[in-house]
Amino acid sequence: MGICFKETPKLFGIFHLLALLAIILANTGLFFLLRRKKEEELLKILNHIGLFMILAEVFKQWFCYVYVFNRQLNLWFFPWQLCSMAMYCAFISVFLPKKQLQNAFLVFLATFSLFADLIALILPYDMLRDQIVLTCHSFAYHGLIITTAIIALLILKKRKDLKFLPSVYLFMIMALIAFMINLISHKILNDIHIEPNMFYITMAYATTQPVFHDIAVKYGIFSEIVIYLLSIIACSYLFFKLERHYLFK
Repeated sequence: MGICFKETPKLFGIFHLLALLAIILANTGLFFLLRRKKEEELLKILNHIGLFMILAEVFKQWFCYVYVFNRQLNLWFFPWQLCSMAMYCAFISVFLPKKQLQNAFLVFLATFSLFADLIALILPYDMLRDQIVLTCHSFAYHGLIITTAIIALLILKKRKDLKFLPSVYLFMIMALIAFMINLISHKILNDIHIEPNMFYITMAYATTQPVFHDIAVKYGIFSEIVIYLLSIIACSYLFFKLERHYLFK
């Protein structure tokens, strides 16, 4: 299971491009299969996909502990990244008692989650790894995030009076939890090589992400984090506006 590629897959290399093509074709096919399903059926399917993603994440955590980190403590893959939120939202949505609260989770999947996933798939710097199992898991998981976004959009299309702001509150709660995970783990571990960097908003060191790294160096890490989070909200709102214009008429 720890078998590796002969050569690490490259950005926009053959593996990356074939993975993107497979994700596009699979989700296109799923869209046509699901587009006429009733809302209750779609919510159950979303729940089942979320459960599958959670179980796959459990396997990933075990795989990383055994094969990537050689049974040493390392929280880099702790499951509270922005892309991790899809599995939780997908699983929980069917159990939410009020449609307004459910809408917040579904809008999150269709905007924040979809935006983050597309960026991750286009620029999968942390997904193209030596280990075949880990790399394939990463692309399959991110392909399922698009599936959850499609299902969320199909459900939301049947509803009225959709609002973006509740999903912003949800995002900020998630980001706050991520910030606290980073802060507490740094206090306990005090080693940036094994600490988590959830949502890429740790105060322990400047982000390595392009553009935002320069902002952190020039204006400070906290200012960069604020700009980074606001940028995610702005881009996700753009997604919401486009989806509302073309899908939610």
